[in-house]
Amino acid sequence: MKITLAEGAGGVSTARLISEVFAKHFENPILAGMEDAALLPAESGRIALTTDSFVVTPLFFRGGDIGRLAVAGTVNDLLMRGATPRYLTAAFIIETGTDTDTLDRIACSMAATAREAGVLIVAGDTKVVEGSGQVFINTTGVGFVPDGVEVSASRAQAGDVVLLSGTLGDHHAALLSARMGIENQIESDAAPLTAMVQALLSAGIHLHAMRDVTRGGLGTVLAEIAEASSVQIELEEDALPMTPAVKSFCGLLGLSPLYMGNEGKLIALLPAEEAEPALEIVRSSPYGENATVIGTVTAGEGVTLRTALGGIRRIGPLVGEGLPRIC
Repeated sequence: MKITLAEGAGGVSTARLISEVFAKHFENPILAGMEDAALLPAESGRIALTTDSFVVTPLFFRGGDIGRLAVAGTVNDLLMRGATPRYLTAAFIIETGTDTDTLDRIACSMAATAREAGVLIVAGDTKVVEGSGQVFINTTGVGFVPDGVEVSASRAQAGDVVLLSGTLGDHHAALLSARMGIENQIESDAAPLTAMVQALLSAGIHLHAMRDVTRGGLGTVLAEIAEASSVQIELEEDALPMTPAVKSFCGLLGLSPLYMGNEGKLIALLPAEEAEPALEIVRSSPYGENATVIGTVTAGEGVTLRTALGGIRRIGPLVGEGLPRIC
């Protein structure tokens, strides 16, 4: 069935769309009441709240889709503050002409990713607008930060190391390949990092700062942390991990992996003496097998990169538009 404006009118057609597509995948006791607001059990500690919107094209790509991206991206934003993700909301803006089979695939993917991440989708909304079959998703995520956990971009310290959980550029390269019709085996890394972060926290690793390496890429993320913490971050080019396929892709198109986005990688800044146990934890977690230490934190300001030839480059945030839009 193709979506028409009737599915956005709030009547029988809307109710049918919700029940036949979304509710069947997101079913849980909190959502089942279909009230105007969900009542959530309170937990100790502090509440973490984030919101995000996803407008990516194509909707489906090698290794993922907009639904997996929406859940993983929102969950990972909560995790980067040391929160345990619990609940999501999902609002869909659907253009006329969208096939309900497409929506069903997206909802099914979101439900599977939510189960993997350990969260419930407890509220949502649908709006239908005239268009040509595109889907946009807005999410809100709620999590809880235990007492004693303090993770912030402003807490990096001289003496820390920079741990990267895996290879750079996978999501960016997968999307750009799909848009340009380039045949390769590069897959998006879109994934929730719940198990990885919770394992680090459970082991008592002193995580000073964490960020997921999304829009703007590694260079932008580290530049923001360096500024927020008033430190200098020194990277080693030879330590930056990339798959051979992505490395070749970057060389072919003249792209810098430092500014290519991922959707299933994090960087963690933590004391140097905890680097080895932290690496062991990350490498034994889902999606962390290629984790490595890529740099150190010192007194000073900004981000520098020691090149393979021994030179020093200053690394700043992304300037202009990074193509393609990755989320």
